[in-house]
Amino acid sequence: MARRALTTTAAAFATAAALLLTACGGGDDSPSDDIKGAGNSSGSPSASPSSSAPGVKRPVIKLPSSFQLTFENWTSSDPVEQAVLKDGKEELRAGYAAVIANDPDSEAVAFYDTEGVRGQTKQWIKSYTDKGYTVIGKLPVFNPKVILAKNGKGAALTYCTDETEAKTRHRKTGKVEGNPAGTNPYVLYSLSLTKNEQGVWQNSSVRGERGKCSR
Repeated sequence: MARRALTTTAAAFATAAALLLTACGGGDDSPSDDIKGAGNSSGSPSASPSSSAPGVKRPVIKLPSSFQLTFENWTSSDPVEQAVLKDGKEELRAGYAAVIANDPDSEAVAFYDTEGVRGQTKQWIKSYTDKGYTVIGKLPVFNPKVILAKNGKGAALTYCTDETEAKTRHRKTGKVEGNPAGTNPYVLYSLSLTKNEQGVWQNSSVRGERGKCSR
């Protein structure tokens, strides 16, 4: 059920890796020279301008009631962090919508992914569609944290998912399957996002680690 861990360059993943260490309390090196801000905290807002990208025509993403993708506490008082959260949310929704629509070449996925990561996201979608699977059930997404790069063009986002009630269903046979018995249902995702010329925060890398989250 989990998104595949995608291979990225060290540079593209640097900000997300820094946030991962911060979120988990690990690492000895301070990332303060490169990043600024801290997710949904009550700290002072970033000095960067808002990047909600008003006027940009965004793709319409629809998910059926058979798959409930919910986002918990997906808000920030900082307008730039909120823009990152908004686009990170839509990128995830676009991916699962593509799986359900059996559409590895989804235009919505292309809208929210950079060119460098688009092909890898397509392979993740095809890991379902090539085998005739879709997704059903419930997938809560929670505990988001954002760190912004000082240059205003990059951000790191982490969040957790709970796959306890998320399942796959074969399109032809109707067979429903969940994770194998004993699988930890919690997955921590670490993303790097880059703001494009339109002001949209696009996914440039993503990595998933099972068992790194809890309720």
